[in-house]
Amino acid sequence: MRLNRLLLALWMVAAWATAAPRPPLSPIEQAIGAYARGDVDGARRQLEALARRGLPAADHNLGVMALDQGQPEAAEAHFRRAAGAGFVTAMLALGQLHEQGRLGRRDLPTAMHWYRLAAEGGNVQGMVETGTAHYLGRGAPLDKAQAAHWYREAAKGGDVGAQYLIAAMYETGDGVPQDLRLARYWYGVAADNGDEAAPGKLKELELRELGATAPP
Repeated sequence: MRLNRLLLALWMVAAWATAAPRPPLSPIEQAIGAYARGDVDGARRQLEALARRGLPAADHNLGVMALDQGQPEAAEAHFRRAAGAGFVTAMLALGQLHEQGRLGRRDLPTAMHWYRLAAEGGNVQGMVETGTAHYLGRGAPLDKAQAAHWYREAAKGGDVGAQYLIAAMYETGDGVPQDLRLARYWYGVAADNGDEAAPGKLKELELRELGATAPP
C-alpha cells in the first residue's frame, strides 16, 4: 500500500518534469501531492473532504495514511468504506490486513473473502491470492481446479508468476487436464515477460517431445 502511494507520487513528479502543457491536477492528485511533500495534515483535510463527497479513492488513500501512521483499525474503516463503493484496490488492502494479522490476529478466511471480491472485480493481485488460497487450501477449500482458474485469469492479466504457474499446472495435469501445448504457450509467454526459469522449461518440453517422436 505504501508502494501505491509512492508510485502515484513518482507519476506526479514525472508529470511536473515535462515541458508539454498538462491539464490541472485533480483534487485527489493534489491531496496525494501534498502528502508526498510531507504536508500530512493538509493532505488529510483534502482527502476527508473528498471522502465526504463520496469519492472511494479518497477513503482508500486515507486508509493508506492511517496504516503509515500505525493505525490499522482506522485504516480498516476507510478501506471498508472504499470497498463498499466498489473500489477493488481497497478490497485487496483488506485482504492483506487480515492475512498479515495487522488487526491483532491473522484471519485467513476473512482475507480470502476480500481477495475473492478483489479478484471478481478484476484485480490481478487478488486473482493470484485467490488462486494460491485454493491451491494450498489456506483460508479457502483446497481446490486445484479453482486455483487453475484464477491463475489463468491472472496470467491473462499479465502476472508473470501466474503465467509460469498455470504453465506448470498444464505440464503436469495439476488441477487441469494435461496439455503440453498450453504448457508451452504459457511458458513462452512467461519467458517473453522475463521469467528466468521459463526458457529452461520450454527447452525441456521440446527435448521431451523430440524423445517421444524419435524413431527407435
